Amino acid sequence: MKVGDLIMDKNYKNLDCNEIVPQVVVLKMSYLFMINYNYLIVDHVNNQSVIIDPAWEMEKIDQALATTQTSLSGILLTHSHPDHTHLAKPLAAKYHCPILMSKEEIETSGFYAQQLIGIDETPRKVGNILIQPILTPGHTPGSICYLIGDNLFTGDTLFAEGCGMCPDVQAAHTMWASLEQIKIRLKPETLVFPGHNYGKLPGQKFSFLLKDNIYLQFKNENDFAKYRLRKGQNILRFFDFC
Repeated sequence: MKVGDLIMDKNYKNLDCNEIVPQVVVLKMSYLFMINYNYLIVDHVNNQSVIIDPAWEMEKIDQALATTQTSLSGILLTHSHPDHTHLAKPLAAKYHCPILMSKEEIETSGFYAQQLIGIDETPRKVGNILIQPILTPGHTPGSICYLIGDNLFTGDTLFAEGCGMCPDVQAAHTMWASLEQIKIRLKPETLVFPGHNYGKLPGQKFSFLLKDNIYLQFKNENDFAKYRLRKGQNILRFFDFC
């Protein structure tokens, strides 16, 4: 799937229901000064879909489901921070579908929902959608990415321009190991869809990140941690490297 094939925000008029599944529908969500990206993954053969990290704007999700003519069959959470879980419980109740989160994240965060299922890296299918979870702790102890087709959904683990915050040295070491695992497992043409963007649109090729993302260049965990935890970072301009 090309980045140009993605459906952005409420613009669904170019949606092609004959497109080979899975299709990625990108939903840009905003609340006050914050912007998140949610992703609806669509199986047009079975008219099912799953959503990743739903937050803030329920009407956009409802419209995407109506436009794609799919039923919501699962909610995939990359981690437990509120801006990634905000609509998980009401969506699960509304559409009677399960919520998936890593067992480690459930245990360490205390996140709870009646429909919550703890998962590991065992692949699972929703219709024709094959979901490969990849544990990527660092930003949180149980952060997880989802590889679906040639698309990786990274939450706050990896952005086109950087990586997620780490609370301490040990977490930064763990994040380095998680990024190294991603480098080993991904194909260069895999498209990366993060929870936030800082200049680059979602859906950048991993080959671009390998060349352009400074956090993928470190050769050892200590140098990575020193840079990730460096002093003087502006919380509003995390990816201004000047």
